Amino acid sequence: MTGAADSAQDEHVVDARGKRCPLPVIELARYVSTHPQARRVVVLATDPAAAHDIPAWCRMRGHDFAGGQQRGDHVAYAVELAR
Repeated sequence: MTGAADSAQDEHVVDARGKRCPLPVIELARYVSTHPQARRVVVLATDPAAAHDIPAWCRMRGHDFAGGQQRGDHVAYAVELAR
């Protein structure tokens, strides 16, 4: 898991490429709990299950799922955090 913030957009990245379900969501949850300043997190994932798991996690936690974008061999899933 990597977290790099773009201070201009307050966007943080969780790199879960190559990790299988449920690890992308676990890493997202861990990142959110340890980075209270984050407002937007982008999860990079190759596991197709993330397309279902990340939006479901957002609904359960009260965050907004902002969509996924294919980027070569992975998808970038954007999450807007409710703080």
